[in-house]
Amino acid sequence: MTYIEKLARFREKLAVYGLDAMLILHTDSHQGEYLAGHWMLMPWLTGFTGSAGTVVITRDQAGVWTDSRYFIQGEAELRGSGFELMKLQIPHTPEYIEWLMDNCPEGGKIGVDASLLSASRKEGFEEKLARKKLKLVPAGHVINEIWKNRPSLPQEAVVEHAVAFAGKSRQEKIEVIRQKMDRDGIDYYLIIALDEIAWTFNLRGKDVSYNPVFYSYGIILKEGALLFIDKNKIDQPLKRSLEEDGIQLRDYGEIETFLSQLPEQTSLGLDARKLSWKLNDSIPEHARLRSGIKYAEYLKGEKNSVESGHVRDVMVRDGLALLGFFRWLEARAANGGVSEYEAGLKLEEFRGMQPNYVGPSFNPIVGYKGNGAIVHYRADENSSSIILDNGMLLVDSGGQYLDGTTDITRTISLGNTTEEEKRDFTLVLKGHIQLAMAIFPEGTKGYQLESFARMPIWKAQMNYGHGTGHGVGFYLNVHEGPQSLGTSASGGSAVPLKPGMLTSNEPGLYHKDRYGIRTENLVLVQEEGTTDSYGKFLSFETITLFPIDLNLVVKEMLKQEELDWLNNYHKLVYEKLSPHVEGDDKTWLENACRKI
Repeated sequence: MTYIEKLARFREKLAVYGLDAMLILHTDSHQGEYLAGHWMLMPWLTGFTGSAGTVVITRDQAGVWTDSRYFIQGEAELRGSGFELMKLQIPHTPEYIEWLMDNCPEGGKIGVDASLLSASRKEGFEEKLARKKLKLVPAGHVINEIWKNRPSLPQEAVVEHAVAFAGKSRQEKIEVIRQKMDRDGIDYYLIIALDEIAWTFNLRGKDVSYNPVFYSYGIILKEGALLFIDKNKIDQPLKRSLEEDGIQLRDYGEIETFLSQLPEQTSLGLDARKLSWKLNDSIPEHARLRSGIKYAEYLKGEKNSVESGHVRDVMVRDGLALLGFFRWLEARAANGGVSEYEAGLKLEEFRGMQPNYVGPSFNPIVGYKGNGAIVHYRADENSSSIILDNGMLLVDSGGQYLDGTTDITRTISLGNTTEEEKRDFTLVLKGHIQLAMAIFPEGTKGYQLESFARMPIWKAQMNYGHGTGHGVGFYLNVHEGPQSLGTSASGGSAVPLKPGMLTSNEPGLYHKDRYGIRTENLVLVQEEGTTDSYGKFLSFETITLFPIDLNLVVKEMLKQEELDWLNNYHKLVYEKLSPHVEGDDKTWLENACRKI
């Protein structure tokens, strides 16, 4: 079926089931950002492939709501689909609810898959919709009736994640969680988020592209633990190991039955943001629900000393892979050119030469000239641009290693860059450096720091539409909570930063159809010092190791402290990478890390 035909089928179903609209959320039953094919309804239905979006279908209108990262991409991918691009003014704000109130008749019914809508968001939606007497109705069956060839749930094997990498055994992690449960009077702790389950049980999987997670639920008891999972994913040696550690395996689909049979006066702790409407309905009213329990997320977010040490080591290998790639790229661009798509494949090849490499941490963004302005650009094999020896190229990429996850963006000059491009690059660099140099008191939150990176860009009366930083997992999701660096004083940006948190620092500037600029390193929160009068202070350790293109830097725009930071950073990069290279590679690195 074409996209127009799929839309028509949905409208037929609206009439059959007496629905005035269908709300389609781009997530899974664990409220995940990264999805297996089974939940990739939005791209199947609309053609839009962005990682964030919400679809609304009424009897005579259809739209896809997304944020500014995908405005350019959305306009192109939705053309001719029957769906209109609806531009969110503020990321993560459900403006489609207000739109539904304006476009649905009073007392109307809005269908939604109850397994994809969190119980907490449902309450918020219903409070607004009640003003027009609109009602949310479970309607996941509508999707199944239309999506005949829907992919099945993944069947990939689950494997052990060695303690030598994790730093702590699953028994140690679970014991820490139990101590918190005992403190808070929690009898059962339900873990819903896939990365939190993988971290807690020291397991990894392949159910979701780029993310080593597996579909499951975990429950920690006062004694023992339960893992609800497709048992075929776990071989006998691993099963025995889990059982020896007091972990019982249950079928993935048994989670609702288990919850429905909780004893009276049971205290159940969970993160309500991750709990689906459908799963929430299985919890008996007599259970005492504690909905703000986030033990695993916070423990996972603060990397221990073993994890931090491994990540620093990984950055050396990742930097060496990038060195090989950019040397290759410069040669190809000067000798007839290379497509963005082929460049992405070659980057994967260079990372694949490094020890402990598993795969990319996300689909690489290789955007030449105007394509660099598409924040989450994806090069197509048949239509990607040819990279030549002029203009700017933006490359945002990352790797999954057994001992860490990387994410780095570099914007480079391939020749004949303009003064405007150099000015904008330097503005972004100034913002990056200001955030990297920040020293802040314990308890400081992401939104309080984020403007450090924006200030030089704001002074030039420009801005960028994405957040400045996201948490990064340890051989887990490249986007992870609890912390982030964004403009909103809520969500991850309202989480206090703590030592061990690994976060990106990635301001940018984007000019449609002309060029995009982003400079991204990963930074590790560390203790800076303690004073008698003002307590503990924290700072960032920049751990990504690869040169920033000095050919794009306007030295005169940098303050002395910014210049010192840049020279010191390049000194560190050279010290860490140069022992592993020789000949022309070492000469290239020395020049790229030269003092200015």
